[in-house]
Amino acid sequence: MAKRARGALADRGALADRGTPAGRAAPADRSGAPGPGTPTARTGWWHRLRRDRTLLLMVAPAVGLLLLFTYVPLLWTTVAFKDYDPFTQGLWTSPWVGLDNFTLLFEDSRFWDAFANTLSITFIQLVLFFPVPIALALLLNSVLSDKVRGLVQSILYLPHFFSWVLVITIFQQMLGGAGLLAQQLRAHGHEGFDLMTDPGVFKFLITAQLVWKDAGWGVIVFLAALSAVNQDLYEAAAVDGANRRRRMWHVTLPALRPVVALLLVLRVGDSLTVGFEQILLQRDAVGPGASEVFDTYVWWVGIANTDYGIAAAGGLIKGAFSLVLVLIANKVAHMLGEQGVYRK
Repeated sequence: MAKRARGALADRGALADRGTPAGRAAPADRSGAPGPGTPTARTGWWHRLRRDRTLLLMVAPAVGLLLLFTYVPLLWTTVAFKDYDPFTQGLWTSPWVGLDNFTLLFEDSRFWDAFANTLSITFIQLVLFFPVPIALALLLNSVLSDKVRGLVQSILYLPHFFSWVLVITIFQQMLGGAGLLAQQLRAHGHEGFDLMTDPGVFKFLITAQLVWKDAGWGVIVFLAALSAVNQDLYEAAAVDGANRRRRMWHVTLPALRPVVALLLVLRVGDSLTVGFEQILLQRDAVGPGASEVFDTYVWWVGIANTDYGIAAAGGLIKGAFSLVLVLIANKVAHMLGEQGVYRK
């Protein structure tokens, strides 16, 4: 009896298999729901708009701010080709002057001094600041205790929330002529110093301020990349006899390489922006010869001296130069086998 029942069930399954051709989607059940292989209907843009309306409403404020403060001001880039005067003539009625603003900009020696200072500060920060978050992330990743790692990480990125006014005040109280270190040296019979007003060390001083303020915040990105590394790779390397240093070299650093390449491309593209507020607050202490950078030059020319056309021309040059640097750096990243900002 049992054998006859099993045979009947097998025959019924064979008939069902023969009744459903291969590659055809399963029919809908009696409740009307589509089968697992049935394509959903109404996949047009209006259906997707209604489906994702909650997400679209969430990003609408950010998109509005992006349009208002990024794309709408692009209309004022025409000021670079006009004799613009916002008090007597508007944007549309100002007379065209062609490339005269660019000619005046290139003939100004202060522009080239600011350009050279900007590139030198960028190079120093790439060499001295960029590797610091990577090294800190590797050190924190080697800490076994989660409590110790969390405490150290919180202490490291706490200065990120300080304003530049507070950061410069702290450095002034430590390294200034009346600072703590100078007073201690004088109290012990030595000559004091004032690094806050020394033009020779200004580029290294602002790099030290940047490291203290933002290095801990950059650690978060690299720790997130390290958390995605498969732990089996470390175990396999340890079984093969790799010590801690070789595991870091062959497992950890290759996992960080895509993130490092991406951040490096973005940093190179942003090379003409080296901290406007930070440098403007210290410009008078060391003089414009050592501290003038591209953004502060545009500020003094465009806002303080009301030469809006020359300032707009400088802004266009900055944007074009940054775009070229991004394309070059991204091409280098592709040649090294990394994705960069976008794929090929």
